[in-house]
Amino acid sequence: MEKTDAGTTVGVDDPYQFVDRCDFLTDEGKCRFAVEQGDRDPQFATEMRDREYQCPVAGETDEEGLTGPWEWEDCPHFRSRTAGKECRRCGLAEQRMAHDDERPLLEEHHLSYASGSAHGSGETSHEITVTLCRWCHAKVHDSWARIDDDVSPDPEAIAQQEHRRGKQQEELSFETAAERYDSDET
Repeated sequence: MEKTDAGTTVGVDDPYQFVDRCDFLTDEGKCRFAVEQGDRDPQFATEMRDREYQCPVAGETDEEGLTGPWEWEDCPHFRSRTAGKECRRCGLAEQRMAHDDERPLLEEHHLSYASGSAHGSGETSHEITVTLCRWCHAKVHDSWARIDDDVSPDPEAIAQQEHRRGKQQEELSFETAAERYDSDET
């Protein structure tokens, strides 16, 4: 199983198994990195311009699936960061509180690390992240728990989620200023 530089597990054997698409891939199958950040790697940008910026992993856009000659790990500028609304492992949904400093229920979990990685070469490998709840995140790093385990949300996670839902319901109730001030004086 993949491990961090500190030796803790990341919960997967192959980080690329959890990739849906590259953050730089447009809906038309073009490489946004080469267009917008080509100055960071002019040689890569020139190669992509010669291909009309068509992503070498995605292939042609009129075909179904990835049809290009490359795999995600072949691209030097590949990145896949999720902004999920639920835990990839247990399915716990985020319950954010506006104007509140409470710790979020969901966190970003990095699947890809530097040296020691099956896909890394001593340098920082591709950035691949998934969304996990705090409880699953801790279990993955502290034990042999895997991201693809079929699990239910932790009871403490459900309690925290329900507590936040209750607070949201309280905020939705409407009380006029007159009602609030009348009740304070009696």
